[in-house]
Amino acid sequence: MLLAVTASGSTPIPLHLALPHPSTPAPMWRSPHHRDPETFSGSGIDWAKHGLEPRWLKQESSDCAAALDPSRFHNYGGVELQRYLDGARDRGEIALIVATMGRADDNPPRSVFSNSDASVDVTPPFGTNIAGRRLPTGSKPRLVDQATGPERDLGLRLLARPADAPWWAMTLSSYTEYPGSGGPAVTYQPVGTLTPILVDGLGEPVVAVWISPDSDQRVYLIPDQSDGNAVLDWLVTQALPEYVPGAMRRARSPHFVDPALQTAAETVARQALKALEASYAVEHARLESELQKAKAEAEPVRYGLFYGTGDELEDAVATVLRAAGFATVNLDDELGDSKSADLLATYGSEVQMIEVKSAAGNASEKLVGALERHLSTWPILRPHQPVGAGVLVVNHQYRKDPHDRSAQVYERREFVDSLKVVVLSSRDLFTWWAACDWPAIRKAVLGTTPAAPPSAAVTPPPLDLGDRPESRKLRWPWSRGG
Repeated sequence: MLLAVTASGSTPIPLHLALPHPSTPAPMWRSPHHRDPETFSGSGIDWAKHGLEPRWLKQESSDCAAALDPSRFHNYGGVELQRYLDGARDRGEIALIVATMGRADDNPPRSVFSNSDASVDVTPPFGTNIAGRRLPTGSKPRLVDQATGPERDLGLRLLARPADAPWWAMTLSSYTEYPGSGGPAVTYQPVGTLTPILVDGLGEPVVAVWISPDSDQRVYLIPDQSDGNAVLDWLVTQALPEYVPGAMRRARSPHFVDPALQTAAETVARQALKALEASYAVEHARLESELQKAKAEAEPVRYGLFYGTGDELEDAVATVLRAAGFATVNLDDELGDSKSADLLATYGSEVQMIEVKSAAGNASEKLVGALERHLSTWPILRPHQPVGAGVLVVNHQYRKDPHDRSAQVYERREFVDSLKVVVLSSRDLFTWWAACDWPAIRKAVLGTTPAAPPSAAVTPPPLDLGDRPESRKLRWPWSRGG
């Protein structure tokens, strides 16, 4: 087969596709129920731009550099796939395959007898199967920390898919063959390794590479509705130079760098660039790890203060007080439920009684009376341990978006002026805690006058309420409720 030579002197890189040539109708022998993957089909794929030559069904495949969505079935690409694998083996090259998992427009109810609704076979003629289970809409994968080089690049590209694009959780699976002659079924156990690139919230692979036991095959599994042009660009600029450099050399591809033919200046610059990229990857991974750790530590407090009730809210308030330097005691654990307030907070010689309440709507003024009763009965419970005053912390209007809640717990001026205890909103505690403004928390808890807002020198971090939809418009309220 004659190959066109580009102006740069390179020739197109041949790739095998298990698809009929676009200019020909589907062969009569193709089942009407057979549905080809669409990642690399259609007029939107610009093969010439990527310097590629697609080899369709019935075209030579033994000299191809990679295979896209191949099939092991006869008349559907099985012969071409085997010739490609044999050719790669004869050349001593890795067989590089990209396979699409699932079909976006095919989402029937899953059988109760199966935990998957899509699959990809990776070792012809029979053997290892990668099973796919379609995930709920809105799943948000993440890049695994171990992903580097071409795998990391592919993962980042696929993270840019539309928000409503489907994902499939993948797992190695056995394959069962049912002979047409009515003989006994034969089950083949999976071989090779499935290495995650992107994982879902439960850590299951949604983009992965399957590597054969001899490391002579690499099958990249991507979800349907991936951008075919983006994947082809990754193949030419990342995967083929890394894993099949011989194919790039034969095509004299401008994306391939032959170290033996580089000048000293090119070598030094390229090595410096690689060192910079490696350093960036390490630093990025470190900062990403720190971010995940910080979010894991913050989320229970954030959620508790904004949406918590009962013990969840009490624990969040106690965490904030301890961060500000208070020693806290859970009075329910010490004295029993309902005998006194929720917490005792000590800072130096100061001891304050803390009552923690929540209200789906506006906070009842009766909550203050409950704290005052606890203060009056405290000398009976602990006559040897006097308390200075009482503080009521309220998570009010917790069914509303935080930015839609009233700034203060109580707004009736006559009632506010008559208060003999400190009233704080859990929202204010969060604001000071998030900004690490410990003096503001201590002044609010220990004093009866409004606490000063955080210092202008303190730059509050971006407010993150996790993935809750109500977090999108949250503003920073510095006013004290009470």
